[in-house]
Order: sequence, then C-alpha cells, then structure tokens
Amino acid sequence: MTDYRISRRLFVTTGAGVLGLAVVNTLTACSTTPAAEPLPQTSSAEEKAGTTGGWKRVNLSFVSAYLLLRGDEVAIVDTGTAGSGGAIETGLKAAGKDWGAVKHVLLTHHHPDHAGSVDEIQKQVKATFYTGTADAPNIVSDAKLTSLNDGDEVFGLQIVGTPGHTLGHISIFDASTGTLVAGDALRTQNGLEGSNPEFTADQAAAAKSVKKLATLPIKIILPGHGEPLTSGASEALQKLAATL
Repeated sequence: MTDYRISRRLFVTTGAGVLGLAVVNTLTACSTTPAAEPLPQTSSAEEKAGTTGGWKRVNLSFVSAYLLLRGDEVAIVDTGTAGSGGAIETGLKAAGKDWGAVKHVLLTHHHPDHAGSVDEIQKQVKATFYTGTADAPNIVSDAKLTSLNDGDEVFGLQIVGTPGHTLGHISIFDASTGTLVAGDALRTQNGLEGSNPEFTADQAAAAKSVKKLATLPIKIILPGHGEPLTSGASEALQKLAATL
C-alpha cells in the first residue's frame, strides 16, 4: 500500500483535469443527471441488516454511498458529490452510529460524484482513507490516501481490482455475506449493466472486470448508480458477463 497526499493548490496550478475533487455540483463524471439535494433513504432490505452488521445505503438521489457495519465500527464506501456529508451523517444516525464509529473510508474511484466529500468527511472522522493505486494521484484532497490493489483486505473486506471505468477502479466484496459494493463497475438503472461507456476510460478492461466479478459468490450487488440488487444477483451477473 502507498500513501498519497495531494494539495488543492497543486490541482489549481498544474491545470489538472476535471476528475479531481475540486468540482461544481452540477454534472458529474459518471452521470448526465444533474446533482440534487441528498435525500438519504433506507430500504426494507437494509433494515433487515440491522445496526450491528450488514450494510446501509445512503441514497444521494442519483448516486449512492454505502455504510458497511461490523459491531461498533463502520466503513464508508464512496462519499458522493461535494456537500454530501450531512446525508451520510443522517445515514449513520439511522444505523445507530455516529462519526466516531467510522474507521475506514474507501473510494471506488476518483470521479467527483463518488469522491466529492472526502475533505468534508475527513474533518469529522479519525479514519484511514483508501482508493485504488492508479486513481490515488487523481484525487485532490487534504486527506492522506492509502492505495489499494487487487487482493488487499480492509476491515475484513476483499478489495477486487475492477479497472475500466477508471484505470484504478476497485470494488469491495464482503465474502461473509456475499455483498459486493461495485462502484461504477456495475449499474442497475435499466437492469444490471456494466460501466457506462460514456464515462469509461477503457471499455475492454471494464468488460473483463465484469467477467471477473461474475466468478465471485455474490448474493447482493450495491451499485453506485441504481437500486441495490438483493435477489438473483449472481444469476444476473453471470448472464451479463456471458454477453461481453
């Protein structure tokens, strides 16, 4: 694992691209849908997970963050667009937790609708922040980022390298429950699909990543965009992989 720290000043003076954290709250790098006010919601499937284990979705209108709960600790996967901290805090409270329970923050990739509130959250928690090795240099943040590679483990969670949407995209798999947090490697707005080609850096790699995910014993898919797939996930994923 490698640690990165990139200042906002560097972002401004080097003229880096639009995929950092210094972004406006209009259009995102993963969706053509305008950002809306975060509206945290909890589904019945999430409520069954309880407050001492499982997962909670933080519905930010067109993108989701997820809370992975184990005992007294929480891992946040993705942070939404800039200004999503309040919605994530509401999600924590709904799970019977607070910022003090957050020990890990994992970013599936560097696009601003998934990594936009890193600095806001960093001010609230004493946690380790992680992202994929190839994406770490593209995240402009005051937080120190620990890079992750395929096969690493964090909080008992398996890191699955799923490049394609971005070169350093990662997914997070909880083998104990069969739960996959897929970031933008998968989406469900129109049935289960792979990475949106419009926002994909390497379409061939993205297809290989879907095939790779289809080999895992997945029971639940938690996508960045669209509704969680809580039944028939494995069958749907294998069917998708067979078309690629």
